[in-house]
Amino acid sequence: MNTIKDKLIAEIDKRVADKILEPANAELLKKLIRQADNDNEAMSIAELGTTYKRTGLHFDKRLERMTDDICYFKKNEALSFYTDDGKPIHKLIIGDNYQALQNLLIQYKGKIDVIYIDPPYGKDSMGEFAQTNYENAITRDNLLSMLYPRLMLAKMLLSDSGVIFCSIDDRNQAYVKCLFDEVFGEMSFVATIPWRKRTAKSDVPFGISQDYEWIMCYGKEYFQSGIEKETRKYYETPDFPNRPWRIHDMTTQRSAKERPNCFFMVINPKTGEKYPPNPNRVWANNEETFKEYYFNNRIIFPGDYDFLSITKPVIRYWKEDDEKKSGDFLGFVAASTDLPKEVGMTLDGTKDITSIFGDKSFGFPKPVSLIQYILRLANPLSKKSIILDFFAGSGTTGHAVLELNKKDEGNRTFILCQLNETTPTTPNGIAYDVTAKRLKRIMTGECYDGTKDFKWIKENKMYGGNLDVYDLATVANFADTDGKTPFEVIDETLYGQEKFQTLREKVEWVCSNFSNAQKNVENDDEWKKRIAEG
Repeated sequence: MNTIKDKLIAEIDKRVADKILEPANAELLKKLIRQADNDNEAMSIAELGTTYKRTGLHFDKRLERMTDDICYFKKNEALSFYTDDGKPIHKLIIGDNYQALQNLLIQYKGKIDVIYIDPPYGKDSMGEFAQTNYENAITRDNLLSMLYPRLMLAKMLLSDSGVIFCSIDDRNQAYVKCLFDEVFGEMSFVATIPWRKRTAKSDVPFGISQDYEWIMCYGKEYFQSGIEKETRKYYETPDFPNRPWRIHDMTTQRSAKERPNCFFMVINPKTGEKYPPNPNRVWANNEETFKEYYFNNRIIFPGDYDFLSITKPVIRYWKEDDEKKSGDFLGFVAASTDLPKEVGMTLDGTKDITSIFGDKSFGFPKPVSLIQYILRLANPLSKKSIILDFFAGSGTTGHAVLELNKKDEGNRTFILCQLNETTPTTPNGIAYDVTAKRLKRIMTGECYDGTKDFKWIKENKMYGGNLDVYDLATVANFADTDGKTPFEVIDETLYGQEKFQTLREKVEWVCSNFSNAQKNVENDDEWKKRIAEG
C-alpha cells in the first residue's frame, strides 16, 4: 500500500474488524475514498467513520478547508543559512502543518524516528488559523477534529521503530488519549508521563493547584525505549594494560529459598577473608561458576584496588565482554515515568527564551532540558535520528536536538513545522519572529540582521549546522502559463530528488505525489502533447 487512499481504506477495514464500523457503512466510505478527487477529500471522508459506539469517543467533526490548489515547498532563501558542510541540514517549514505533513510524506514516509508535539489546547492558541478554520474556539471537538488528520499523516511518517510523544493538559488528556488509541492502536500505547510544569499556586479554583501536564507516548511495532546507566564506569589498571574493565554487583534479588544453590560462603583465596551470603539477596551465580570466574580474574575482593570502595566481592566485566553482549540494548535500563528534576519546568523554558531574545517572546515554552531528556528516552542507541515537531512553537525541539548532538557528537536532524500566526508580540508571525530567529541565533551566534547582543551567546558556544527554511506555496492545478505550471514551479530537489532530465519524468513525479495535479493532466490534450514532445 503506497498511497494515502490505500492507507485510509486499510484503516476502515481495521475498524470493521474491531467492530467499530458496520460493514455496509465501511463499504460506502471506501467507495467514496476511492472516488475522491484528492487526498484532502479522502482524509475528510475517512474522518466520518471515526465515531465510536456509545462506550467510546464521540466528537463532532470539523473538516479541513478543501481546495483544488496544489500546495508545495518553496525555498526561503532569506531565512536559510549554512555554516558547515560537515554538519546535517535541518528543516523549518513555515505554514499549515496539515499541508506540511502531506508534503513531507513524499520524502519521509516511514523514515521519521521520533515525533514530539505540543498542540494548542486552549482558546486563542492558534491565532488567525483558528479563526479561519475553527472560529477561534479550541473546544474539545475542534481540538480532536484538528488533530485527527494530522495524526493519521504522522503515523504514515513514523518508521517501524518510531515513537511519538504528545504533551497535553489535564482537561484534554483523557480525550486526546482516546484519539491516539484510535489512530495508533491501543497496543501501541507505551506510557503517560507526568511532567511538573510549575510549583503550586495558592489562588486557584477549588483550592487544588494543577501543577502537572502529561506527555503521552505511543510506539510503532519495533519501538524500544530505555535510559542510559549513569553509574557505568570503566577502569584502566597496570595489571591489565589496554584492557578497560568495570564492576557489577555480585548479588541478585532472590532469596535462599528461591535459589539454594547460590547460597554459600565466599572465601578470598588470597587472604582467607570470609563473606557470608545474604539469605534475602543471594549470590548471582552458583559456587561452580564463582570458581570459574575467579580463575579467569573476574572476581574482585575488597582491598584488591585502593580506588574501589567495596565491602563485598563484585564481578569484573571487560569492555570487550560488553561489546560482545551488547545485542541491541546493553548499557540501558528501563526508564521510569517519574521524571528527574533536571528536566525543568515552564520557568526554565522561559529562561531559555529570555536568554536568547532578552524578553519573554513566547508564552509557556517547554524547557530544552525536558525535550532533550525525551529524545534520549526515545532513541537511546541512535545518534542519527530524524526528529519531527509539527507544532514547533518557539523551536525548543530543534534547540534540544542541537544540544544533544553537541553533548554526544551525534548527527541527528530535526524537521520543524510552524504556522506563522501573528500575535501582539510577534507582528511578523511566530515562525519569523521567534522560531527562525531562535535557530539562527543559537546556530550561528548572530541574528539575521547581524546583531550579537543577546545573553545566550555570551554563556554558550554556537552550535553551528545548516538550516533550510521552506514556505508553503500554492499553485492552481489548472495553471498552464509557461513558467507558472505546477511542473515548473515545484522544485523536486527540495524533496530529496535529483533534477529530472525530461518533462515526462517531472510530470509523472508531480502527478504521483500531488494528487490535485493528476486529474487535470489526464484530461488535457495540450499537456498530453507537450509530454509526448519532451
